[in-house]
Amino acid sequence: MARYYPRMSSTSPIDLSAIPESQRAAVLALLQENDALKDANRRLEHLVAELNHVVHGKRSEKLSEDDRQLAFEDLQTAVAEVETRKEQTASSTRTPRATRQRNLGHLPADLPRIERVIEPASLECPCGCGRMHQIGEDRTERLDIVPAQLRVLVDIRPKYACRICSDGVIQAVAAPRLLEGGLPTEGAIAHVLVSKFADHLPFYRQSQILARSGIQIDRSTLADWAGTAAFHLGPVVDRLAEHIKSSGKLFMDETTAPVLDPGRGRTKTGYLWALARDDRGWGGEDPPGVVFTYQPSRAGAHAEQILQGFDGILQLDGYTGYDRLTRPSRNGGAPITVAHCWAHARRKLKEVFDRDGSEIAAEGLRRIAELYRIEAEIRGLGPGQRLSARQARS
Repeated sequence: MARYYPRMSSTSPIDLSAIPESQRAAVLALLQENDALKDANRRLEHLVAELNHVVHGKRSEKLSEDDRQLAFEDLQTAVAEVETRKEQTASSTRTPRATRQRNLGHLPADLPRIERVIEPASLECPCGCGRMHQIGEDRTERLDIVPAQLRVLVDIRPKYACRICSDGVIQAVAAPRLLEGGLPTEGAIAHVLVSKFADHLPFYRQSQILARSGIQIDRSTLADWAGTAAFHLGPVVDRLAEHIKSSGKLFMDETTAPVLDPGRGRTKTGYLWALARDDRGWGGEDPPGVVFTYQPSRAGAHAEQILQGFDGILQLDGYTGYDRLTRPSRNGGAPITVAHCWAHARRKLKEVFDRDGSEIAAEGLRRIAELYRIEAEIRGLGPGQRLSARQARS
């Protein structure tokens, strides 16, 4: 007797013998597809429950930003899997359905195009008239990714000598290297730096990735490469800081950074101080830029040191460590003019409103929202136009 056993153990088997044999295969396929969709649905319910826990759970149980992003990616992957399965089912049963909206992205025109022409199996006319002629074509573009390619660059320096005299041997000087006698090219070192500091890929993971291609390089070696590169990049960073501090208005903020504490077997808290310029909002001509400086603490003296030579307007949060920058006795120059941040002020009002439902806090939030709306409308205008708009409307 033909029976189908659903994946749910509590469900009784289904007798297929009563179904005509000509329809049995189609029914079986639908039953299997139904089970697969139930599995996918259970997975989605589980992921949604996890996300609800992330959003509404206790503070101590909430995930980090990276973990939250991974959870959302898992949910998006599961949804895509279910949608694809539905499309495959609709295609096999020839049931019309609405076209699924996809975020296909945009493929830049400067990307190289590798064209593949797919010809029919035969170009002979079915009615025997002869060979068909091309009257058009359909073009479909898809994004392709070629995995990172490892290769070895071999420098060959021929030696030359005269067959007649004995004046010696000549040979070209070896090309300069960032690491004298070292293994990597400058391109390899740049890849390690970008992977570490832009893509947040630790050295031990980079070492594992290289090992999959048969390249055994210890993470301590990768760290040595990065340290050497940092030394040579020092003048570039200094010049960037000098260029940014020549501006009339800057932003500054600091954030924590875990740092290994040798000898203690754990990490300690350091700070990355960011000094940034972005004049695009008011039609400035200088390009945006940011320079980061590591310091072991959040002491205001570090801000003084970083800002030596700057005497413009500095936008900050309300951290009291910056107060020393406005004093006549400021170390490193004249007192700095401080501009505070509406976003930080709004945050405090939001905390009061969420805690007490204060009408005063609510009114403050409404007024800040109106200021935000006005600023959005005048963004990109020149200083004079923005000043006039603010005096008239804000």
